[in-house]
Amino acid sequence: MEQRLKNNAYPGRGIILGKSDTGEWIEVYWIMGRSNNSRNRVFTSHDGILQTQAADPAKVEDPSLIIYNAMKERDSSFIVTNGSQTDVIDEGLQQGKTFEESLLSQSHEPDSPNFTPRISGCLHLKGEYPRAMLSIIKASPFSEDHSEHHFFHYASIADGYGYAITTYQADGNPLPSFEGTPFLLPLHGDANQIAETFWDVLNDANKISLAVKTIDPVGLESTTRIINKYTV
Repeated sequence: MEQRLKNNAYPGRGIILGKSDTGEWIEVYWIMGRSNNSRNRVFTSHDGILQTQAADPAKVEDPSLIIYNAMKERDSSFIVTNGSQTDVIDEGLQQGKTFEESLLSQSHEPDSPNFTPRISGCLHLKGEYPRAMLSIIKASPFSEDHSEHHFFHYASIADGYGYAITTYQADGNPLPSFEGTPFLLPLHGDANQIAETFWDVLNDANKISLAVKTIDPVGLESTTRIINKYTV
């Protein structure tokens, strides 16, 4: 927590998948921004769908990479991503594809010179053996026209912990993409406490919005807690 987030001015967007102290499934997603266009956003939630929206529509410069569905629910699968691939995964699951198969058609974001990775997560909670899945799609070190696809599966997560992945390793120009494998973070307390914990640890100048989705492990009903820096 200290190294990856508190002492890191710009980890960028982040996803955490895990469990609360009481065994509820948890999805955390946050967004950060350095430009006026990136900072002009809020989260809204309706019918299990978390969306990014413009705080002030008149100030939107380019909506293509900043306005999207960030969380969706499909049967017993709970999707969270940092871009348009939320809908791609959802459509893939409807067609019988896996999380991985759905993402193979995707590439990193075309935002030169950063080439921001696309990060995605999915809690697949059907049946006796639920699992958490994370993915990062990064620019190839050999060519910015090609992407690397990395996938991570977790069949066992202890209560009170989650696996996290972020778009960037740290601040910089250009921004350095996330390196390595997802890392463990604590998920203590209820949704409000988890939200406040991560909101407080993110850089004050750059944090924009944060959401915590809580999913009952039996009935799979979900609730979402949102914190927005700006208002519509």
